[in-house]
Amino acid sequence: MIHALTWVDGKLELIDQTKLPDETVFLQISKIEEIFDAIQTLKVRGAPAIGIAAAYGLYYGMCESAPRSRDDFFAILQKNIDYLASARPTAVNLFWAMEDIKTKLQTRRESNIDRLKNDLLDLARELHEDDRKRCEGIANSGQEVIPQNARILTHCNTGALATGGIGTAFGVIYRAHQNGKNIRVYANETRPLLQGARLTVWELHNAGIPVHLVCDSMDAALMQQGKVDLIILGSDRIAADGSVANKIGTYSLAVLAKFHNIPFYAAAPLSTFDLSISQGKDIPIEIRDSNEIRNVFNKCPITVPDVPCWNPAFDVTPPDLVTGIITEKGVIYPPFEENIRKIFNP
Repeated sequence: MIHALTWVDGKLELIDQTKLPDETVFLQISKIEEIFDAIQTLKVRGAPAIGIAAAYGLYYGMCESAPRSRDDFFAILQKNIDYLASARPTAVNLFWAMEDIKTKLQTRRESNIDRLKNDLLDLARELHEDDRKRCEGIANSGQEVIPQNARILTHCNTGALATGGIGTAFGVIYRAHQNGKNIRVYANETRPLLQGARLTVWELHNAGIPVHLVCDSMDAALMQQGKVDLIILGSDRIAADGSVANKIGTYSLAVLAKFHNIPFYAAAPLSTFDLSISQGKDIPIEIRDSNEIRNVFNKCPITVPDVPCWNPAFDVTPPDLVTGIITEKGVIYPPFEENIRKIFNP
């Protein structure tokens, strides 16, 4: 299985996901500015992978600096956290990963700057391994919702390209395939950047999982004809009430699923939950450049030049449209607010 991120000989190696599926290009990253660019331009994408990349970015940022004291070290660290956090404001794993590393570093009492930098790298690598294990847990937890011969609809990309492991929603699908459940997958193209067509189909094809590619506008007809048994997709942030922020188009799927009585699941590690946000309406939504809509991959214009566009990267699905949230600790069912509290405070 291919990996979105790999730490090799003191450098972070990334697959440039903007080049897939035409080319498999590996980028050697060694500066915090390169991490920022990779996150903002979607060379690395997917909430868990973004968090991992940012953790390594913090290490690079501190290596590029020359703090004079422990206090100076943490002041510069916070500046680098704020810088990287501005790259993608909706993906909570980005914030969680960096804050988790800062908190753990602060509990270490050493004042030797070089040792703190080495500790930061160790924590980034631990975070990477932690996400791999979380993906395995999600894959196993999700098997309870996948029946034999299931026809599954998914959206965007949630596989190894989006995480530090086998994926979130994709991991559930992959494990069902491994378990011989004879599944079939419909992958949404996912406009405007086509992560489903470019990335998810590529991963499913490489894994030997039967897949059909469909345009986003075909979802309703697909469900009307009884060709979908359940929907599984990922999440970039989940509020305390169970509202799910995910790639734009997710809310549309949830509404359609409700009308057609189709189970709708989000799969995400517990690091994707943001309990400081009580309701979905308070989740910040990233608005991206209009040229992503006006052009295909910023190359092929498809409309009138400079036509005004609205290009939110994400939407928010309210909890009453969600059947369950698949995590590494099991599937959370309604009432979400109560059961989310229980999973964090057993």
